[in-house]
Amino acid sequence: MTKRRAMLFILPNLFTVSSIFCGIYAILMATEGSATDRFYKAAVAIIFAAIFDSADGRVARMTKTQSDFGIQLDSLADAISFGVAPAILIYKWALFQFGIWGMLVAFVYATCGVIRLARFNVLAAQSNGPSKHFLGAPIPLAAASLVSLVLVHYRSGGVILDYQPLMIVVVLLLSFLMVSNVHYRTFKAAKSKQTAFVVIGLAILVLVAALKTGFAVMFMIVVAGMLALGPAEELVRFVRRRLPGSNREDEEEEEEETV
Repeated sequence: MTKRRAMLFILPNLFTVSSIFCGIYAILMATEGSATDRFYKAAVAIIFAAIFDSADGRVARMTKTQSDFGIQLDSLADAISFGVAPAILIYKWALFQFGIWGMLVAFVYATCGVIRLARFNVLAAQSNGPSKHFLGAPIPLAAASLVSLVLVHYRSGGVILDYQPLMIVVVLLLSFLMVSNVHYRTFKAAKSKQTAFVVIGLAILVLVAALKTGFAVMFMIVVAGMLALGPAEELVRFVRRRLPGSNREDEEEEEEETV
């Protein structure tokens, strides 16, 4: 391997390692008892972890340095930054008030996240190219959903969430979506014009929301919309399959193209 090739190989993995650093930082901030804004800092660190996580794959494809090593490293990084870190954050922020039950809920979230990553690796190894759908909610999206709640609550002046049993329901729902058979679009196999249309539409939505509500609420709206897209499309497919004259073969073929 030439020196230039080695540098190109290291570059995407540096983004992955940066994601791990953000995850560790989030854990340390969430468990720091003296800082009043520790949950906010932890939430922001997880957002940066998601940015680095989305960049490493793109950099690897641009430099043509994709490797099995990078795939496995990325999954291990995701387990820390989007599995363990959000679980600890949400426990220290809200679930600790439920004692052992809150700990178990945080454990369920982290476990479902790791299962989601393991299933992704197996399906990705079996696929022959870019897939149209993820099987189950991606773990970064689940983590972003929890982070958005922390950001919105902090924006309203709160530090530690009051006794809220609804948080248990939210965390368990996200855990279920990660290991479910709900299909989420990857947009990797979309045509360039379709991708551009989606990006422009989302950019306009984000800009309008940011101007009206601020970053925290805007972020929560976007994440909630992305999270709801999967179940909504599943419902549409369910209805279409039961309409007279529906093409079930096309539906089944579409569902098989998953990672």
